[in-house]
Amino acid sequence: MLHSGTTQVVQGKKWSRLTILLISIVILETILVSLALVPAQLWTRILPDSSNAALDGPFPAVIAPVITGLLYLTPTIIGLLCRSWQRALLCATLPAWFGLGLFVIAATFKVGAFYLVASDHVTANVSVLELFAALGAIGWLMRPLVKLR
Repeated sequence: MLHSGTTQVVQGKKWSRLTILLISIVILETILVSLALVPAQLWTRILPDSSNAALDGPFPAVIAPVITGLLYLTPTIIGLLCRSWQRALLCATLPAWFGLGLFVIAATFKVGAFYLVASDHVTANVSVLELFAALGAIGWLMRPLVKLR
């Protein structure tokens, strides 16, 4: 048994249902963010028969509002499921960090190596990370209101 402050790590301990749920939601959010960051022009090339591909990407127009709601709710749920605020912020921003990283790497092929450090792009990227961090923090702050085991 390893001790680090007040946290105990037991080797060989099975993952709890809550941990598996948290990881699943982080993966779902990562997929949603990655799909949301794909440029509209690419969706119209990939889905030429879809009239809403430029607006809604690969999702039908009927469920597009649900996808938008999930983009806002999942970081909050992630924060709610985390026991510490540090983990809440990390897990809530990880999907945005990963999705933005993929987007920036893809954009450098078209725009150049300094796409990431252009002032307007830095501001937009940081704003996305701040939004996800704030939503995760709100979820973590809701923990006393929602009793989890």
